[in-house]
Amino acid sequence: MRLTFRGEIWEWRGPAPYHFVTVPDEESAEIEAAAHLVTYGWGMVPVAVRIGSTDFKTALWPKNGGYVLPLKDTVRRAERIALGDEVSVRLTLDT
Repeated sequence: MRLTFRGEIWEWRGPAPYHFVTVPDEESAEIEAAAHLVTYGWGMVPVAVRIGSTDFKTALWPKNGGYVLPLKDTVRRAERIALGDEVSVRLTLDT
């Protein structure tokens, strides 16, 4: 399954801060329908992602009935992404 969407970068400020992009509702529903095929513990869904010219692997985190995509610092630096920026995301469920 391949999905493309746009989203704004936001930050969760916990003991270890993370930056995320929220997966829109429609795409989250598609992921949820296929998640049982690839999920591992706690509802995490492994994905391959492309933002700009940067490819990386991570796992979607379930949140509020949908999913959020964590952004690694190396990706944000490589693509010069800052808090509040809107990015285009291409992701594939990673089987």
